[in-house]
Amino acid sequence: MNSTTTENTRLTLAMNGISFNWRAYRSVFALIAVMVVLSVMTDGTFLSPRNLTNLTRQVSINGILAIGMTFVILIGGIDLSVGSVVALAGVVAGVLQVNFGLAQWTGYHAWIASVFSILAATGVGIGCGLFNGWLITRHRIAPFIITLGMMVIARGLALIFANGAAIAPLSDSFNFIGQGYLSPFVSTVLVSLLGSGVVVACLLKKQRTLTHYLSALSALAVTGFALWVFQGYRGLPIPVLVFSVFGLLGVLILQRTRLGRFILAIGGNPEAAWLAGVPIRKISFGIYTTIGALAGLCGAILSARLNGALPTAGELFELDAIAAVVIGGTSLVGGIGTVRGSILGAFFIGALNNGMSLLDVTEFYQKVIKGLIIIFAVWFDMRQSSSSSRR
Repeated sequence: MNSTTTENTRLTLAMNGISFNWRAYRSVFALIAVMVVLSVMTDGTFLSPRNLTNLTRQVSINGILAIGMTFVILIGGIDLSVGSVVALAGVVAGVLQVNFGLAQWTGYHAWIASVFSILAATGVGIGCGLFNGWLITRHRIAPFIITLGMMVIARGLALIFANGAAIAPLSDSFNFIGQGYLSPFVSTVLVSLLGSGVVVACLLKKQRTLTHYLSALSALAVTGFALWVFQGYRGLPIPVLVFSVFGLLGVLILQRTRLGRFILAIGGNPEAAWLAGVPIRKISFGIYTTIGALAGLCGAILSARLNGALPTAGELFELDAIAAVVIGGTSLVGGIGTVRGSILGAFFIGALNNGMSLLDVTEFYQKVIKGLIIIFAVWFDMRQSSSSSRR
């Protein structure tokens, strides 16, 4: 089944007998194009180390959500509640920090209080994900309906717990997860090790193809670019570090584990997966729980970045995450997609938002432009899928 799915869905360009995976690199081309255009339109301001560092920090939350959303969409599901869960989790962390006085703790107790607040926010997300997963897998209710209901419930609870107002200020130790930086030296070591690991992994393949060489070359280019960015400002932001860890885990799980193959099988052909003995319910339940946990963690990171918990935070985060996944090449019908593509899609959305802000494009027009891009991405995906199925 895996070979059939790959043969029918991978878009390749044959040149002189070499196979090139277009689906895997269309997000790269789109991101490079938009960065070049925005750099020209902003007279180079967009590509300054300071702006790019801020861009990576802004992308981190949507990127973490997009990683979780990738797995949800790959099994043929959807989660519309992540934005509201981000708000609820952030409010819970804020209530613990301000109303319960954890922000007043000092010394090493302050770090204990901060870790507890982050774990509490993550726990809230897990609870929401458990609720969604239980109803979807055990009672076979459509994911769209369940997560839509949770979106409203979580937003209402956030407003109730916060009394409709912002909760601030939070402790410096808690804010570190959203505002902190690693030193330039430590950032250089981590980025270099990560980039080297990716290059080695690509070149150690027994049957190397053009795609593997291009992946290694891309990893080298991204590593060098990242070193220039983070050394040119203040170092690697903590949210970017968290994003990188989850991104690496997501790639490894989807591409290197049996669980990843099961996830693709569920989305590609659930009946065949069930007949093959794939535990569809357990995997689906785990995926909805996981994206809930990621949303809870993002709530803590967002509150820390803003130095306050807002019950209205996270609005339309679910749409940005879905847009990143679709732009990254994941099919909305499930079974086709990569975490790497979703990460690139998140950077595409983030670059677009950042560039339009630098160009003083009003928020109203930004929403129209992003909506058109989402529609075009879905149309393009459906067209490519239909043309591939006819071959």
